[in-house]
Amino acid sequence: MQIRNSLRERINMRRARSKTGRAASKSGHQRGLLLVGLFKLSKAVFFTAVGAGALQLVNKDVGAVLMSVIDALRIDPERRFVGILMDHAGLINSHELRRAGVLSFLYAVVCVVEGTGLVLEKGWAEYFTVILTAMGLPWESYELMERFSTYKVALLAINLGVLLYLLWILKKKREGEEAMARTSI
Repeated sequence: MQIRNSLRERINMRRARSKTGRAASKSGHQRGLLLVGLFKLSKAVFFTAVGAGALQLVNKDVGAVLMSVIDALRIDPERRFVGILMDHAGLINSHELRRAGVLSFLYAVVCVVEGTGLVLEKGWAEYFTVILTAMGLPWESYELMERFSTYKVALLAINLGVLLYLLWILKKKREGEEAMARTSI
């Protein structure tokens, strides 16, 4: 009788330890997933604004709009950067603005799906984000090699960090599931 009670106590203590260990590790993962999810949601807000801005410029003179923004911000129109902007603004047509707006909205939707899934800690969202992030890395690397910029390096580093973090989480989850399967046998 005493052996049974001792065995039950040990089993209950193991269960309690494994539950608290899982809760502690899950809360650590929650913060990371929450951070990545909020990052994805902020990208969604940004690309929604870009899409709306692009669609607002359809059938308008982009050069004139840019010049009014430069005047409103009190930027010297003789600066080299302003000249480059003005040269490129004249090359943008309504078709390209529509396409940029629609693609921005579509990307924003993908970011909302990723971000919401990660904030809610859905397993599918982790896999979805890993796949999409991994698919984008070759393109980002190519762009970095074509034209080096610190912005592109930062973007590549952030996406690589997100990818490695999510892969680490998925590995830890798999190890935990395997450990649970071994202990239940």
